[in-house]
Amino acid sequence: MTKNRIDTKLAQCKAEGKKALITFITAGDGGYDCTEKAVLEMVENGADLIELGVPFSDPIAEGPVIQCASERSLKNGTTLVGIFELVRRLRKQTDVPLLLMMYLNTIFCYGTDRFFAECQESGIDGVIVPDIPYEEKDEIQGSADKYNVHNISLVTPASEDCIQMIASEATGFLYCVSSNGVTGVRSEFDTNFAPFFEKIYKYAKVPCAVGFGISGAEAAKQMSKYCDGVIVGSAIVRQVGEYGGEAAPEKIGAFVKSLRDGLDV
Repeated sequence: MTKNRIDTKLAQCKAEGKKALITFITAGDGGYDCTEKAVLEMVENGADLIELGVPFSDPIAEGPVIQCASERSLKNGTTLVGIFELVRRLRKQTDVPLLLMMYLNTIFCYGTDRFFAECQESGIDGVIVPDIPYEEKDEIQGSADKYNVHNISLVTPASEDCIQMIASEATGFLYCVSSNGVTGVRSEFDTNFAPFFEKIYKYAKVPCAVGFGISGAEAAKQMSKYCDGVIVGSAIVRQVGEYGGEAAPEKIGAFVKSLRDGLDV
């Protein structure tokens, strides 16, 4: 089996002694062309992995910024088929690891085996499904494994009793949610991170990245002290809403560069 791009890139980050920068954008927000250009700008400016959000009518894990982006994207006519076509275009231009962040119902509606086969064929390396309880991950795990797509596990401060099980079985990377609640930029965090990550690292066999609420370079640097990488979403998505499909990619590129520079200081 060919090595997954996620594993290769995160191993490279570790070897270079740098923190992984994982960025998120809602696919189709501002149009497919906007997403394509924004992804390439993010790669150019130092993103190591990129999550593409699949718009959904009821994104329960998302705060208002990504909810609005999802609504805009759906109004644009974004579909899963269209996103796979976008990924194929991107694969002709970049080898950056790409993940889909999406909801379970979208996978079921598409057909689980068909979905993961399409992920492999188009060049998707991982999926993040925030509404699937860890105990039910086997509903998609077999197909994910069959097509060499990482099913990324999430762990939250509320996962206290399950951290050992989730962390020890995680593949690709472990998505560590900074705070209980939904996505969105935060001015401060109420989680006591030292013991949270101490327990995670006791059991995790893969790199750990923290997400939810990271607003800029300062917060990214602060959070990176605890783990192997940071995930930034809402602060990037907000730029599409603010600047529109034409101007957003360049603004996103500049913002991602500021995050990269902050992490590398």
